[in-house]
Amino acid sequence: MSVTIDIDGRLVGDGQAPYVVCELSGNHMGSLERALKMIEVAAATGADSIKIQTYTADTITIDCNRPEFRIHGGLWDGYTLHQLYKEAQTPYEWHDKLFARARQLGVTIFSTPFDESAVDLLAALDAPAYKIASFEVVDLPLIAYAAKRGKPMIVSTGMANLGEIGEAVATARGNGAGGVALLHCVSAYPAPVEDANVATVPHLGAAFGCVAGLSDHTPGSAAAVASIALGGAIVEKHFTLSRADGGPDAAFSLEPDEFKQLVADCKSAWRAIGGVRYDVVGSERDNKVFRRSLYAVRAIAKGETLTRDNVRSIRPGLGLAPKRMPEILGRAAARDIAYGAPLTWDMMT
Repeated sequence: MSVTIDIDGRLVGDGQAPYVVCELSGNHMGSLERALKMIEVAAATGADSIKIQTYTADTITIDCNRPEFRIHGGLWDGYTLHQLYKEAQTPYEWHDKLFARARQLGVTIFSTPFDESAVDLLAALDAPAYKIASFEVVDLPLIAYAAKRGKPMIVSTGMANLGEIGEAVATARGNGAGGVALLHCVSAYPAPVEDANVATVPHLGAAFGCVAGLSDHTPGSAAAVASIALGGAIVEKHFTLSRADGGPDAAFSLEPDEFKQLVADCKSAWRAIGGVRYDVVGSERDNKVFRRSLYAVRAIAKGETLTRDNVRSIRPGLGLAPKRMPEILGRAAARDIAYGAPLTWDMMT
C-alpha cells in the first residue's frame, strides 16, 4: 500500500522524490535581518521547505538554576535551559515576516510548536504542517492540540521507544492530523555517524504505516543520503549561513553550498535506486558494440585452419560470441578472411 502525506500541495512518501527540510533553528543569532537572509539563501539551495521553531524561553522551561535545569557537557555546557532557549528563540513577532518572505520566494515554511500558544500562532499564519520535536514526542496533549488543526504532522522519534512512538502516532491520528510522518532521530548535537542507525528509517515506516525519514544531526550528508537509499522520504537538516559566525546549532549545521549539495545528493540517490533489471538500459545501449567477440587477428587464406594464432577474443563485439571459440578452432576458412574482420559462421567450413 502506498503511503503519502500532502504538505502544502506536495505529495511526500512512496514513489515521490525526497522531501528535504531546511531547519533554521536558532542560527539567526537574535537578528531578524539575519533570519530573513537565511530564508532567502535556504530557498536558493533547492530545499523543499524551510522550518523554524516556535517557543519562548518561558514557554519551553522556567528560569531556574537547580542542577537539573543546567546543561552539563556538549556544545551548551554551563547554560541553564532558560539561558539557552532565550538565546535561540525565534521571537513570535518575527513569524509573520518570516512566513511572508518564504511565501514570497515560493518555498514552503512551517514550524515546530512547543506549547499551545505556539500552535495558535502557527494556525493563525496558516502553517501547512506541524513538526513535533523529539523531546516533545511524549507530550501527548501537545500532539493532540496540534493534530486538531487537521494538518500533516512530522514527528521526530529521538529517544522514544516503540511504545511511546505508537502513543504519539495514535494521538495524532485520533485527533484529526492530516497524515503522520515519522523521522528517525538521534537526539545528540552533533550525533556521531556511527550512532545514526539509518536502517531504523524503513522499519519506522513499516511498523506504523507512516511516511518515514531522518532528522539528521550527524556531520556531513552521508547519513541523509543513506536514509534515502534505504527508502526514506524526508530528510531534515540544520542550516547556517556560516559555521564560523557561531550560533547555538552552528556546529552541526550545513552551510549554503553544503546544503545545496545535500539536496542534490538526496535527489540523485532516489533517482539511482530505480528497480531491479538486468537488460541493457538506454545509456549503455550504444556501448554494447564494444563487448568482446571473435575476430581474425591475422589475414587467413581460404582453406587455412582457424587457430589461436589467427583468431582471438577482442573488442569490439560484432563477431561471434567468445564462448564459440572451442567450436571454431580447427575449422577451415571457407574464403579469404581479412585481418580485423569479425568472424561469422559462413566464413568457415
